[in-house]
Amino acid sequence: MAEITLPSDPYNVIITGVGGQGNVLASRVLGQMLTRQGLRVTIGETFGASQRGGSVMSHLRISALSAWSPQIPAGRAHWVIALEPSEAFRVLAAYGNPETQLIYNTRPIQPVDVIAGNASYPQEQEIRQGLAELSARDWPLEATAKALELGNPIFGNIMMIGALAEAGPLPLDRDSFGQMIGQSLGENKVEINLKAFDIGAQEIKRLNNGGRD
Repeated sequence: MAEITLPSDPYNVIITGVGGQGNVLASRVLGQMLTRQGLRVTIGETFGASQRGGSVMSHLRISALSAWSPQIPAGRAHWVIALEPSEAFRVLAAYGNPETQLIYNTRPIQPVDVIAGNASYPQEQEIRQGLAELSARDWPLEATAKALELGNPIFGNIMMIGALAEAGPLPLDRDSFGQMIGQSLGENKVEINLKAFDIGAQEIKRLNNGGRD
């Protein structure tokens, strides 16, 4: 296996969302894919009131050289993958810097305070403008909507991984992803998961092309 050189070592990725979105599953899949490429991946996770839709955040510290502590230092994230847009703000405020890049799911999940009328949720335009200002580059994906077209919102996680594979410098190989899914979930799950992976990658290509199909 050829030696892999990362843009920074360790390379720091945060996956964030709320309870029930499958945040932990996404971090495990990403970690396994990178480990299969010979990299060392340390994962640290923090949970809010996850059963009630609270914040869930996974830190992935990726290295070609050694293991690192599971907690990314403040302001040191290279990438943020947000399964819920308001969580992207929270993570960027603590771990972002002028070079941080962002992929986020545009579908909001309103917290209890908003549902109860005790707080307000930002409008879509406010979210897009704010996240663009807080990141070096951002890619908004309608991951939940596209996942529902495949029959299950959990496929949004896989779309985000496919998006990172296309947008970022990490060695996230489509074929190794399919092999991993086959071994861990069964061969009957490979086709649908590869389709979700491909949709995420295609969305990044579309956005890089100015939003044109």
